Amino acid sequence: QVQLMESGGGSVQAGGSLRLSCSVSGYSNNKYCMGWFRQAPGKEREEVATIDMFLSPTYADSVKGRFTISVDNGDNTLRLQMNNLRPEDTAMYYCATDLQVFELDRWICRWDTPHWGQGTQVTVSS
Repeated sequence: QVQLMESGGGSVQAGGSLRLSCSVSGYSNNKYCMGWFRQAPGKEREEVATIDMFLSPTYADSVKGRFTISVDNGDNTLRLQMNNLRPEDTAMYYCATDLQVFELDRWICRWDTPHWGQGTQVTVSS
């Protein structure tokens, strides 16, 4: 059974930093993608940053250059380092995983049946 356990988050002033962590368990191999998503009040959930089994990251344009996604393979923990935070980063942040599949001659992350963490609140004040 796949389980995701998040930690980190909190409240900071604009320009500050936070680090989110997500402990991942229950996979028998490494053929899965991991990522961070967020949802602000009244808005749809959006992708923030993802990383695939080859450790290739992707970032939303709004966080490029400020956020860094990484994986600690030693303890299977996904992390999101968030620097230079802005009030518009305020949201509930969710860790997620999903199987990486081979389609059309390449491995892709489809994010159509993800496992989700419980969410952790990030609040950035101006």
